[in-house]
Amino acid sequence: MPFDGLRILSLESRRSGEMAVLIRKQGGEPVSAPSMREVPLEANSEAFQFAENLLAGNYDGIILLTGVGTRMLWRTLLKQFAEADLRAALAGVTRIVRGPKPSAALRELELPAHVQVPEPNTWRELLTVMEARPESKLALQEYGKPSTELIQGLRAMGKTVSPFRIYGWDLPEDTGPLRAAIHRLAAGEIDAAMFTTSIQIAHLIRLAAEEGVEQQVVRNLRNICLASIGPTTSEALREFGFQPDFEPSHPKMGFLVNELAAAAKGLIAAKRSK
Repeated sequence: MPFDGLRILSLESRRSGEMAVLIRKQGGEPVSAPSMREVPLEANSEAFQFAENLLAGNYDGIILLTGVGTRMLWRTLLKQFAEADLRAALAGVTRIVRGPKPSAALRELELPAHVQVPEPNTWRELLTVMEARPESKLALQEYGKPSTELIQGLRAMGKTVSPFRIYGWDLPEDTGPLRAAIHRLAAGEIDAAMFTTSIQIAHLIRLAAEEGVEQQVVRNLRNICLASIGPTTSEALREFGFQPDFEPSHPKMGFLVNELAAAAKGLIAAKRSK
């Protein structure tokens, strides 16, 4: 089997069980450590302000970055605004999505996207698409952390951007598995780690510091195979000082596990021989 018993740290949360199955099918030992949960902001004032501006006709485009955020936004707005009014207002603006997940969420609402950003669905591809777009008054649904580079790039094009958040990231309610995995990592008991979203590395380092093993975790992360699902996650790893060793051909979980399984042993051997 390709992994041949390698110990693979998975920080995936919502699909942790599915990821563990994929790792086992490739002969690996999954170390599952859910690292995050999506939580509504305590006050949805930003979302409600967005809706008021939308209904007033103050936007000609909306950029939706995540499927979870799109669905949560719709449920939140229905608490204060009439569905018919919201549908009519959204129908009157250009709906731009970062990738397939927010596109699917819009289809559920029978309000399909007008523009879908191509893979790997980062802010860079979004900016490239927007360069040729006429929309100049944009609402931007963020996804847990400020989209600084995207906002700066859009404003440099002369576009007005009104960002708003509908949910944020927090640690899982049960941090036990993540803390246990951190100690295994600190002890050198992990061969490869897979990152599927940018916030995972932040939470991993945060809890490593709380557990008093940050130095050991950082050292060992530099000695194991670091696999990133795509450019946005790779960028986050680099921001924390880690160079990803592997990205799959497509930013999907199945591609990540299967392609890493074929390459992991060679990558680990090469890294440890340096």
